[in-house]
Amino acid sequence: MADFTLPELGENIAAGDVLRVLVNPGDTLAKDQPVLELETDKATIEVPSSVAGKIKDIKVKAGDKVKVGQAILSVEDGAAAPSPQAASAPQAPPAQPAAAPKPEPPKPEPVKAAPAPAAESPRPDNVVDISRGTRQAAEQQPSGEPSAPAAPSVRRMARELGVDIDEVAGSGDEGRISIEDVKAHAKRLISSGGAPSGAVAGPRAAAEPLPDFSKWGQIERQPMKGVRRKTAEHLGASWAQVPLVTQYDSADITGFEEIRKRHAKQAAAPGETAPPPLSVTALAVKIAAAALKAFPQFNVSIDMAAEEIIVKKYIHIGVAVDTDRGLLVPVVRDADTKTLLQLSAEISELAAKARARKLTLEEMQGATFSISNLGGIGGTSFTPLVNSPEVAILGISRGRMEPVYKDGQFIPRLMLPLSLSYDHRAIDGADGARFIRWVAEVFEQPFLLSLQT
Repeated sequence: MADFTLPELGENIAAGDVLRVLVNPGDTLAKDQPVLELETDKATIEVPSSVAGKIKDIKVKAGDKVKVGQAILSVEDGAAAPSPQAASAPQAPPAQPAAAPKPEPPKPEPVKAAPAPAAESPRPDNVVDISRGTRQAAEQQPSGEPSAPAAPSVRRMARELGVDIDEVAGSGDEGRISIEDVKAHAKRLISSGGAPSGAVAGPRAAAEPLPDFSKWGQIERQPMKGVRRKTAEHLGASWAQVPLVTQYDSADITGFEEIRKRHAKQAAAPGETAPPPLSVTALAVKIAAAALKAFPQFNVSIDMAAEEIIVKKYIHIGVAVDTDRGLLVPVVRDADTKTLLQLSAEISELAAKARARKLTLEEMQGATFSISNLGGIGGTSFTPLVNSPEVAILGISRGRMEPVYKDGQFIPRLMLPLSLSYDHRAIDGADGARFIRWVAEVFEQPFLLSLQT
């Protein structure tokens, strides 16, 4: 008998939600055969088996949350099972608890003074005494002790709020610490007058407790899973960390729309594939790639711990895609080296993979700048949130015909609303205004790209 346990799924991924179990008890399982379809914080993946044999028992079902190292199924004659010779060899019976000598009940002893905390427990409880407004001193963790049980996203939140993760009492299984535990700990410190160092000022430091909504009517609690949970955690941390500024502008894309319509009417030659349709998103990626070369301070990340600005010599642009599971952001790599038609084809392919749950983790990592185009849905403008550790994002809303005064008269022009959000720690307001004006001017005259690339 051998158990197949959930293997390591990738960097910073500790668990996932089971979407489908792809095998059944009694099936003969081969090595590397997919056994689960799993939704993680970043993508939907198929998990292959590392054992082979006849499946005896399946320990999970659709809807379960499973962690790395958790048993998924058991097989008979598995690859990890003992050899037949070992199985047939006589083995000593396992020790029975009943046969073990029972310890004698302790004899009453005189009451002694409690030993010092360091001798009592190497990992003391950390308690905030709100009534006295002071925090009990936390003992240093002895070398070799495991760190506090918390996911990377939880540790990041603790760092951003200036909270020592080893001082937080976890409410999960085996004391596992959640983001809510970190927020509650920071709130207790603030209320007791001992605000954590580096804590974000204002109401973002800790979430307010929710009221009991069932007092006013029927409610239903739905678990926040996979992509939605990761989006909430990541953007919550970004909002708490990034001093955000949004600059608005608009671009006259009447000329580009005429070119796009003419291109769409072009028929493919016999035996050739039709050219990919031009899209506003593809043009935006092309323009943004050129803009990042002209304004390299937008193609950076900030390392506050080292007090350094990390300047990236490559240009990878994330394109937000709306899916039935939430927002996914596949990455167009080396966008500055690709033609407009190549970008149109690649963006279309990535969007299709995102909606079909076929994106890999690698296809959603490494972006240096992001674009969110909501023009296909509607709206006149919006404030996109910076996808940290990037420092800027371009938002695009729906274009509409507007009267524009030109050459002594008002004429109808197709105007495209643009929104540029940026991290004010890296980018000054004047540079933000210059960047979005540069982008708008190139939207209006795309041939200027030939002068920039």
